[in-house]
Amino acid sequence: MKKWLLVMLASLMLLVSCSKGKNETVDNKLSGSLKIAGGTAHLKVMKNVADVLKAANPDLNISISGGGSGVGIKSVGEGMVDIGNSGRALKDTEIEKYGLVPHKIAIDGIAVVVNSGSVTENLNFDQIANIFSGKISNWKELGGKDEKINIYSRDSKSGTRKTFVKLALSNGNISKDAIIVNSNGNMKQAIANDKNGIGYMSVGYLDESVKGVSVENVKPTLANVKAGAYKIQRYLYSVTKGQPTGAAKEFIDLLLNAEGQKIVSKFHFIPVK
Repeated sequence: MKKWLLVMLASLMLLVSCSKGKNETVDNKLSGSLKIAGGTAHLKVMKNVADVLKAANPDLNISISGGGSGVGIKSVGEGMVDIGNSGRALKDTEIEKYGLVPHKIAIDGIAVVVNSGSVTENLNFDQIANIFSGKISNWKELGGKDEKINIYSRDSKSGTRKTFVKLALSNGNISKDAIIVNSNGNMKQAIANDKNGIGYMSVGYLDESVKGVSVENVKPTLANVKAGAYKIQRYLYSVTKGQPTGAAKEFIDLLLNAEGQKIVSKFHFIPVK
């Protein structure tokens, strides 16, 4: 009888131990959904960080979309997503209206880009302002062929556009004849396919398919952005409504730890930590 009681007690303790271990495992895993939207400069970093988080939390569904900084800010403010990405600083009115908290995740430069076959190598700020406003409309005015300049720009919701207008154009106008594209990737593709095109995009998206033009004799390289020599630069933000919790907190924490900042570097942005 005594032996039987000891066996039962041992079995009960084993069952409790197993149950506790199982519950702790479940508690440490994330599940449900995490929705992210906004700035297109962020997309490659977001998708790679999401892959890392999902590998550790297979029951967590993560959806990521672009739409521009304005979409990201509005979407997180109105509770449609958990994290809104922005390529510009938040306005005080946005912070107050929605109770938003910005998290700096990277530093990015914005490059003026032309077709890889273009002879244009360097522009000054006056020339850039005059090109994008339409005052300079032919490449021959810049030492090129007698051909019309085709201006490409982002839409009004883009944080890249807002930063470019502020820093490169001194808050000047962009011509109403500009061709509008809705992402950094689409900008690169458009300029790569138009020998007379000029636009602007994240330095992190530069490759051999387009040419990043020097501005005031400073090339749009990561080293020059990091040193502060290249002046058209900004922070990239991931924004939450209030302090992040749950999966959103885990995602932001991962973005800012050593592993996440390594991913930031991988895609040609400058880590903030």
